[in-house]
Amino acid sequence: MTTVSDVARSSIGRISAAIADGVATVEIYNPAQRNALTRSMCLEIQELMPRLDADPNVAVVVLKGAGDTFCAGASISELASVLVDPQPDGTSVDHLSGADSAIASLSKPSVAFVDGACMGGGWQIASACDFIIANERAVIGLTPAKIGIIYPRPGIERLVRLVGHANAKYILLTGLTFSATEARSLGLVADVVPSESFEEKCAALVSTLRSRSRFSMHSMKRLIDLPGTPGYGLADIDQEWADAWSAMPESSDMGIGIRAFLNRQRPQFTWRPAD
Repeated sequence: MTTVSDVARSSIGRISAAIADGVATVEIYNPAQRNALTRSMCLEIQELMPRLDADPNVAVVVLKGAGDTFCAGASISELASVLVDPQPDGTSVDHLSGADSAIASLSKPSVAFVDGACMGGGWQIASACDFIIANERAVIGLTPAKIGIIYPRPGIERLVRLVGHANAKYILLTGLTFSATEARSLGLVADVVPSESFEEKCAALVSTLRSRSRFSMHSMKRLIDLPGTPGYGLADIDQEWADAWSAMPESSDMGIGIRAFLNRQRPQFTWRPAD
């Protein structure tokens, strides 16, 4: 594996990434605080994600926690500097949401593999990926009401899109912790996998993503996300759809996919993002 994260690492926690066979595995590492996110870790995510997006050797990005915990959320000891870091001009910066935006801005498919605890800002970071796969032993809770804070705006807005207004209020106002199965029924995760086959199923899913057309995945991911793009009106969205649709027959992948289907072969797609 090739380590690509050479940003300055906190003595308390760090974000690392390794690339193998087209997959960048990003690990949240802060075992002393159950993989809680410090200010420096949020900044590492913000620096790392654009590099992975630009790396031609990366086709899929995986986000996971070290050991048997995904992420306990923002580090309580650094909560103020993570969420409301004062700036010289009198404003403040939410570094957690900056990390969220960096993940959500990936043009490549991204998936969060959640094992163990996924609390507070941990779910926000996981949900910034395209979808979440949870180990059946995972527990998920969005608990700002327990410590007197407001969940960041990007997290709340995504929560409402995924689970609806009533469920979002239920989850946030109660601050309850849910089992993986309950989380799936609420819409907090896409799928739940038995513990004994979690690693195997995650590897199989990544292999499936690697075998699909990158043209298809990049295009559909962008089109799905368009309605939430700031500054985009209906005319802009219509134009993006028209451009993507006209690019489809020009893509080498369409012909490759059709020929492989007709010949009952596995397609070997060739499309790559432009430099």
